[in-house]
Amino acid sequence: MSLDKISKKLKAQVFALTKKYYQAVHRPGQKKEFVAGKSRINYGGRFFDEREMLNLVDSSLDFWLTAGPYTEKFENLLAKKLGVKFCCFVNSGSSANLLAVMALTSPLLGKRQLKAGDEVITVAAGFPTTVTPVIQAGAIPVFVDVALPQYNIDVKMLKKALSKKTKAVVVAHTLGNPFDIDAIVGFCKRNNLWLIEDNCDSLGSLYKGKPTGSFGDIATSSFYPPHHITTGEGGAVYTNNPMLNRIVFSMRDWGRDCFCPSGKDNTCKKRFSLQFGQLPFGYDHKYVYSHFGYNLKATDMQAAIGCAQIEKLDGFVNARRNNWQILYDGLKDLEKFFVLPQPQKNSKPSWFGFMLTVREDAPFGRDDIVRHLEQNNIQTRMLFAGNFVRQPAFDYMRKQKNAYKIIGELKNTDIIMNQSFWLGVYPGMTKPMLKYIIADIKNFIKNQA
Repeated sequence: MSLDKISKKLKAQVFALTKKYYQAVHRPGQKKEFVAGKSRINYGGRFFDEREMLNLVDSSLDFWLTAGPYTEKFENLLAKKLGVKFCCFVNSGSSANLLAVMALTSPLLGKRQLKAGDEVITVAAGFPTTVTPVIQAGAIPVFVDVALPQYNIDVKMLKKALSKKTKAVVVAHTLGNPFDIDAIVGFCKRNNLWLIEDNCDSLGSLYKGKPTGSFGDIATSSFYPPHHITTGEGGAVYTNNPMLNRIVFSMRDWGRDCFCPSGKDNTCKKRFSLQFGQLPFGYDHKYVYSHFGYNLKATDMQAAIGCAQIEKLDGFVNARRNNWQILYDGLKDLEKFFVLPQPQKNSKPSWFGFMLTVREDAPFGRDDIVRHLEQNNIQTRMLFAGNFVRQPAFDYMRKQKNAYKIIGELKNTDIIMNQSFWLGVYPGMTKPMLKYIIADIKNFIKNQA
């Protein structure tokens, strides 16, 4: 029997056992029944079946330890799903944001190159790694407030934030709720600014029927387990701009000039016959570096999981929308106590969470209800950094002249920091769990009022 036949036979046996293992250990029916008040309700988590495990095992048996065939397949599937031309799989959503911003610092962009001292408009109400790359690039983050109850950038502040030094806008679609894309895209085009869409919490969201992540010059995703799809650790950068795509791949892969895929040489047929910088003529193109880069590649095993997950995205998104709606319908009679979230006009969000802001005149505070929910095994989360400029990371920044700017007051940002929290809506949440959350919140308010 040939090696190929032996390999296929053994793989079939391994796959059959993998299916059995999933059925015995991980199948939802094998998990303990939900008991209200005793079972933990997580805000998010991995949601998978035997298909992810089979892909993972298949990749491990082929022993691709870096980017390989599954990576290429996953990049193509994701690009197609988003309606974009190019996609680059990386090791985390934070790395994706780092690459997106650092790509704008490439000298290949000429006058539009982002340089130290240039300004980037963003918000402080969000996840830190949306902003951190701006600071690491030597640029100046310009913070504007957000608007409630969408929790996205207040587009009325954009004009006030604009200066001669402004080069880009970097903002996220908060918890799956698209920002006002028409207003921001229009603003960026009128002022020749780059737009980076942080789409990490919003995979599957639509704006006027088109996927978020397809409007900006560059967009990013995260595939950490609580997100819409997961690869364990992982993220992606995507764009329709061939030049930006070339820069992103270069910076992801050590900053190299060569575009050969992993394990291949001399795709350009000129590996030893070109002149670069002050290197000797014919210097090996695989070791020519046109950017200051990193190694931010993910593994093919992670991509293998992603290939199974992306096929389920529509189902995941529908489940999140349904769960969000159950919470909204169940809590809408409590608007006396909470500011309830509202989707952006012309959008169809792929919700990451359900935001609640405790009103100032409520007979309880945010910390009171969060403490109550957590004690009753209902997991909660803050809107990440709350107000990022009030975080310890900014203690040093505050002492530096012109390290960052704040336009107007971050009034709503501070409200979020002090009065807001959110609950999960991920596909693993069942109707009994959601009904228990609603009942527990109402019981808490009844006792408080």
